[in-house]
Amino acid sequence: MPRLRLALAQTNPVVGAFARNAAGIVDAVRTAAARGADLVALGEMAISGYPIEDLASRPSFLRAARAAVEQLARTLDDEGLGAVAVVVGHPDGPLPPRPVDVSTAPSAIAANCASVLQHGRVVATTAKHHLPNYSVFDEYRVFIPGDDLLVVRIVDVDVAVIICEDLWRDGGPVARVLDADAGLLLVVNASPWVAGKDEVRLPLVTRRATESDTIVAYVNIVGGQDDLVFDGDSVVVDERGTVLARAPQFRPHVLVVDVDPAPARPDAVVTEHVQRVALDTPDTTPGELPARPPLPRDVAELPDELHAIWDALVLGTRDYVEKNGFRSVVLGLSGGIDSAVCAAIAVDAIGPDAVYGVSMPSRWSSEHSRSDADDVAARLGLRYRTEPIADLVAPFDAQLSLTGLAAENVQARVRAVILMGLSNLDGHLVLTTGNKTELAVGYSTIYGDSVGGFAPIKDVPKTKVWALARWRNAFAASRGETEPIPENSISKPPSAELRDGQQDDDTLPPYEVLDAVLEQYVTRAQGAADIVAMGFDADVVAEVTRLVDRSEWKRRQGAIGPKISGMAFGRDRRLPVTYRP
Repeated sequence: MPRLRLALAQTNPVVGAFARNAAGIVDAVRTAAARGADLVALGEMAISGYPIEDLASRPSFLRAARAAVEQLARTLDDEGLGAVAVVVGHPDGPLPPRPVDVSTAPSAIAANCASVLQHGRVVATTAKHHLPNYSVFDEYRVFIPGDDLLVVRIVDVDVAVIICEDLWRDGGPVARVLDADAGLLLVVNASPWVAGKDEVRLPLVTRRATESDTIVAYVNIVGGQDDLVFDGDSVVVDERGTVLARAPQFRPHVLVVDVDPAPARPDAVVTEHVQRVALDTPDTTPGELPARPPLPRDVAELPDELHAIWDALVLGTRDYVEKNGFRSVVLGLSGGIDSAVCAAIAVDAIGPDAVYGVSMPSRWSSEHSRSDADDVAARLGLRYRTEPIADLVAPFDAQLSLTGLAAENVQARVRAVILMGLSNLDGHLVLTTGNKTELAVGYSTIYGDSVGGFAPIKDVPKTKVWALARWRNAFAASRGETEPIPENSISKPPSAELRDGQQDDDTLPPYEVLDAVLEQYVTRAQGAADIVAMGFDADVVAEVTRLVDRSEWKRRQGAIGPKISGMAFGRDRRLPVTYRP
């Protein structure tokens, strides 16, 4: 008979929505308890949402978080769930600031914690040791690090509890697990997703399990938070590295699994910096639980990369819209690939009735662009209207005598005024449809086609946009559904259509070449000389790097969008605007 029935609950919290998040936790614990779980674990900061950024510096926020955890314990007990041990992540504080020579953040007053709840009270609390300070993480400046490894004894099993980054770093609490003789290592996480993350995360969990000769249970939150997307993908791996259970990506789920860790020793091993707590357990002989039917194997299959990217973009868009209180979105439909893909993402995220598309043809708009915009609107079933801009542009051109680039840009800005006017009139969130390649080289009109509150494909290179469009159409066809994106939007040469006969490759290298150079310069931080040494044309590299460097000011003013790569514009990449290489 397995010693322990474990539940990993991947919930979708909203930062600061303590009552809402707690209600979701209670529902998850209720589901787990109905399946006989002895221990339920939730993700990092599940009670407060993550990341909380400088909210960690507000004493009132920290007091509210602590009160929410204490109230959660009482609510679980009131709901008849008090006997179930629950591990939940939360910020704790305000705490006394640490001395400069001890803390990495001498002004910090909060800790990133996980607490064990049972019988209406907080039984034990542990703090995260390793505070990440890279990529999107900035925990050094807001949190105080912990010192001890928490080991909780439940149903004759010693369970070590650590938090996210503590699993990734050698040393610290993960190094103490073997000495502490724990049978189960429980890791609570808020681990953002990027493409290929599962190729790194599972091998890490597997390695830690075999290194420590311990079952490892990894629970992650799910959902979009600003520009981050959390995918869940909670997993349990045994001491040999075998996957025992795995939750699906990109949706809430309660994963329940029977595990059989090594039994706890009668006398606890005394180890420095190890905090031990014994929980109440059923009145049974050690290692013998009441008879209960075995659970079916629950190992979710992960989608392929393009499917996962699409799911991440949809989840990130949906949660940004809903968590910020918008009922609908509006976007320009040009008939091009970017707006078509953004419209399809929006419809998948919030449904066609909440998506408003606007065709805004100018004197330069081709007939096929107009018909392609009509086609994508019909395929997706979204709300649709046409607002010609020629008569609105003409007074600007006449009064200011605009020609050339100035005349091109005023068209984009008139379109922005239309979208923002509809947003103000009806409360829509404006989606901006630019992709990562355009953002990199500044191929957009500031306050024009860059206008908007959220950018669904901000972190998607142009070549990947085409790949996603083909994947989404193939996915629809495999299900007997209408392909959402017109073939002509995918196959025609891309153009901004701001002047007669304009095409993107008039001023930019072919996108296959451009994206390859950007991969080296932006993502891999290679210098121009290094990229030329790889075989790229020197003139192309010089022009592309020049465009990237001079466009930083535009990117600083752009909308946020879902991060799906290891190097997204925004938190990942912070460079000066004033820069002369």
